[in-house]
Amino acid sequence: MMRRRQAGTMVTSVFPCLFIILLTGGSPAGCSGDGGSASHSKAGAAEKPILLNSVEDAEAFISGAEVAVIGFFQVDNDRRDLDMNDKEVDVEKMTRFVRMNELRLVTEYNPVTAIGVMQSSLQLHLLLITDKMSPKHPERMRKYRAAAELFKGKVLFILLDSNLKSNERVVSFFNLKKSQLPALAIFHAPDEEQDVLTVNEVSVERVEDFCNNFLQRLKKKEDEPQDNVPNEEL
Repeated sequence: MMRRRQAGTMVTSVFPCLFIILLTGGSPAGCSGDGGSASHSKAGAAEKPILLNSVEDAEAFISGAEVAVIGFFQVDNDRRDLDMNDKEVDVEKMTRFVRMNELRLVTEYNPVTAIGVMQSSLQLHLLLITDKMSPKHPERMRKYRAAAELFKGKVLFILLDSNLKSNERVVSFFNLKKSQLPALAIFHAPDEEQDVLTVNEVSVERVEDFCNNFLQRLKKKEDEPQDNVPNEEL
């Protein structure tokens, strides 16, 4: 007999997301076997969210309820604080701080996140196109995230799962075949400049070099018009 339903959450706060967990008490209509048992429940009663900070907290929560629901939310970033005592903090620096920390270190591309990626203030996107089911995936992601730390606020790091049919168009956009994966693909939104690098193994150094070389290429391209200004002297 289910007399009580509880729910909790194991959540690590991450800016700027706000997780609101609604907890309800009481048996759902039609679940009780007899009116006597159901009458002990407080229909519609609400309980405050419970933050589970350790395995011990989770075990205690589970043992205290007949039915316990725990939510796990993936976050890949630590807390970031802006020193407000710094006299040089202005609107521009605060805006930059928010922009740098409002995104995950690595954003997984899918139909849900696609709009957010396209509307990002970062115009340079780096994609790791790989098979998430590969046994090497966890280690690849660890190194990819480490590299992402080096380019915060400059490059948007994206994970593209090659197993998803919805991602096939993106893979073909970079003229890649599955036999060539995993691969790194970098894309500059304003002029659609791009480059691709097939990799057997992902390393921080390789990702860093790939990004830096592309950034240097963009800078050189931006400087070229200035160097080629025609001499208008008579």
